Formats: sequence, C-alpha cells, structure tokens
Amino acid sequence: MNEEERLPFRRPEWPKVRELVVATVDRVTNYGAYVFLDEYGKEGLLHISEISPGWVRNIRDFVREGQKLVLKVLRVDPRKGHIDLSLKRVDEFEKRRKFLEWKRERKALGILKIIAKETGKNFDEIYDILGEPLEEEFGELYVGLEAVAKNGIKILIEVGVPEGLAEKAFEVISERIKPKIARVKGIFEIECRKPNGVEIIKEALINAFKSAQKHTSNVKIYTIGAPRYRIEIIAEDYGTAEKALKEAVETASNYIKHSGGDIKFRREK
Repeated sequence: MNEEERLPFRRPEWPKVRELVVATVDRVTNYGAYVFLDEYGKEGLLHISEISPGWVRNIRDFVREGQKLVLKVLRVDPRKGHIDLSLKRVDEFEKRRKFLEWKRERKALGILKIIAKETGKNFDEIYDILGEPLEEEFGELYVGLEAVAKNGIKILIEVGVPEGLAEKAFEVISERIKPKIARVKGIFEIECRKPNGVEIIKEALINAFKSAQKHTSNVKIYTIGAPRYRIEIIAEDYGTAEKALKEAVETASNYIKHSGGDIKFRREK
C-alpha cells in the first residue's frame, strides 16, 4: 500500500499485544505471509503456523497477495522492528467487528480530510479542534459525526468547535452521513362479533398506538379493508422499532382477547 493511500491519524507507533489489526497481504512465502498493517504503516509476519488450526498444505489456499485480513498481534519488538501476527486466533465475530470499526474509522477520517480541505486548514488542526473532542465525548469519532448529522450543529458547538468552522463542518458531515432509520410493519386481522365490536376494535388499536408511541413518535395504524389493519413504525434503530411493535401487538391482542374477539398478526417485509 502506498503512503498516499493511508489516512493521517495519530495513534501509538506500535500495536499492542492481543490487539486486533487490519492488514493487507504484501507477499506470500513458503513459511508465511508478510503483511502491511493498514492502521500503523508497518510490516508484520503471519507465520504459517498461525494461519489455521489444521494442517496447511498450501499457504495460498488461505492467504493471497492484496487480501485484507483481521489479525491478532502476538508479539511486538520495536527494537528489531518485528510484529508477529495470528489469523487462526481471530474468530468470525471479532473479524466482522474489527472490519466494521476499521471501515467506520476510515470514513470518519475521510470526512475530516474533506473538512480540512474545505476550510483551508491542515488535518492536524481539524483533528485537534473537531475530531478529538468528538472522540472524547462519544467514545468513537464516527459515532460523534453521526450525532452531528442527526442532531445538528449544536453538537459541534457544545464540544467547543468555533461557530464558523462548525457551520462548514456541519455542511460536510450532513452531506456524507445520512441518519439511519428502522422501519417495521405488519397487519392485524381483527374480528369481534359483539354488538359494540367496532368500538372494541377501535379501542384496541388506539391502545396499541399509544403503547408503541412510548418508544417512538412515528407510528401509523390504518385500515386496509376490514378486518385488516396495518401498523407501521419508524424509529432510530431496529431495537427500538421492534420493542414498539412487540408492545403494540401484545396490547392489541390482550384487549381483543379479553373482550371476546379474535386477532391475528402477520409481519410484513
């Protein structure tokens, strides 16, 4: 990887033992693979004994030049410039999590580079004034940038970014990060043959609506032709949306069954 491809970022010069790192395979030999640690700009060795728990007959069946890997740091010797790494000690969950963190960091740092260019400042200035305060406040730079995109310029002002810079930074951030929303929906089929059945169904849906609104304000319930009624819920994340839907369904079901009616619910994709 060329030096120009790396994003500037101030981190420790050397990785820590047991740390997960993203690396690009540079060259493959009979005894292992030399890799480039993307986040540190250093070379490391992935020995053949650390590639797979089983017997490795052909190393190229497991790694190839240009491949991105998540590796665990086994040993670091700054004096000799050696970094020993392992692939077999990284499980699938760790791999997915690290790749996600790495991609988010690259995107976040890319946004800071654009802000620096747009404002005529260098990267270090922007990181000092904007990046580091967001990282300290939210624990992760990208999470901080997402908060800015969602909640507005006030987040930047609150962490001490000067107003003029905050305005320009917010323009860049809001163009490149779109707040995610979660949408869930489903269909109730409700019947109640009692004389006041219509009122019972109406009350059940009103209660379901109120129950869902405890979690998110964006709730819709409407008829698509009796006895079918659709519920749509939009929230900031799927956990909240699912919780709202679950409570709405339970509320409507309990009310209808207690009132002597029949109710079915079907999720929609």
